[in-house]
Formats: sequence, C-alpha cells, structure tokens
Amino acid sequence: MTALNADDVVLFQGDSITDAARDRDRTKANDPEGLGLGYVRMVSARLLTDLPGIRMFNRGVSGDRIEHLRARWRADALELKPSVLSLMIGVNDTWHGLSPDNNEVPTPYDVFEETYRLILDQLREAVPELRLLLAEPFVLPCGAGQDLPMRSNLDPRREIVHKLATEYDATLIHYQDVFDEALERAEATYWAEDGVHPSLAGHRLMADAWLAAAAEL
Repeated sequence: MTALNADDVVLFQGDSITDAARDRDRTKANDPEGLGLGYVRMVSARLLTDLPGIRMFNRGVSGDRIEHLRARWRADALELKPSVLSLMIGVNDTWHGLSPDNNEVPTPYDVFEETYRLILDQLREAVPELRLLLAEPFVLPCGAGQDLPMRSNLDPRREIVHKLATEYDATLIHYQDVFDEALERAEATYWAEDGVHPSLAGHRLMADAWLAAAAEL
C-alpha cells in the first residue's frame, strides 16, 4: 500500500486545500484537530492505522503563495525535520493575481520556480535523506476556475512542478489529471464548488491519489 515506514515523520505543506480548517494551535503530531478536515486527515487516518508510530503533521496555511511558504519555512518545515515532505502550492500564486478583489499580480513563473527550488534545497540540506511528494496545483472549470483565466495561468506552474519533481527525484502527484478524469463521472461543482477548494468527495480523490503516489517513494 505504501513505501512509508512506522518511524517516518510526514509533513504536509501548502495552502488552504491542505490547511482544510485545521486548528493551528494544535501542533503535536497526529492530533486530529491539527490535521484539518480534508485529504491530510484522510491520509493520516489510513497511515496511522497501518503504521503505528508514524508521525503526521499538517502545516498548510490558507491563502499562502510560494513567498509566504518561504517566509515560514524554518518554523514550519526545517525545525520539524520530516523524513517525507508532501508539498502542494501554486493556485494562489495564480488566483490572487487574477481576482479583481485583490490588488495583486500573479507570481512570475521564474520567481515561483526559484523560490520553490530554494525551499526544497533548504530542507534537503537539513534532511539529506528527505523523500519528496510534489503535488501539482489544480483548478476545475467552475466558480473562479470558470470566471477567471486560471487554467492558462496555472498550467505553466504545473509544468514547473513536473520539472522539479524530475530534478529532485520526487514522486509527482497528478492532481489535475485526477480531477479532469473525475469530470467524466460528475460535474465540476460536485468535486469543488468554487473550482479550487475540494468537496468531501474531492478530498477523498486527493487522499486516494496521495496514497497511490506514496507507494512509489
């Protein structure tokens, strides 16, 4: 089922999709309230059942772009010294820059890649045997994903994540493909009403894809 071990420390990092309403005051490993209500909690429940002793952390923060991740990287990644990092970031680097409600611009692609590479290098220096699961950002054709040109701006970020996964010998999670295939079974709003934040069913899709990818670590 998975190549993970009972002595692994698994860290999930990202934005609101990973955060999923977690209680940020509950910071100990395996705390249900600290793991959020989404795919991280679902994955953790499975792994904690199969691998007693494994330690699971969620440090996703709603609204984060890559620059915010870099700013909190020491406290929320380096100091935890995970043996496995699961990272999904990028949708806000697109969304916040396209929304008329924000006085922002999309993160330039070169800055996105440079910063992404920097935080990976920092963590790998701290944990040389680090194993990586890099998840591509995704958007569905509804809500913001329909009202704004998000897919065309997000696809180059997906390509950057693909390139980095190859360079860093990471396992890539193809979340856009997962949701694109799910559209054959139900309309987009069933999986993520606003095009970005998954429904309960959407989070289950993510959890299943994550566990399948973890078997390749």
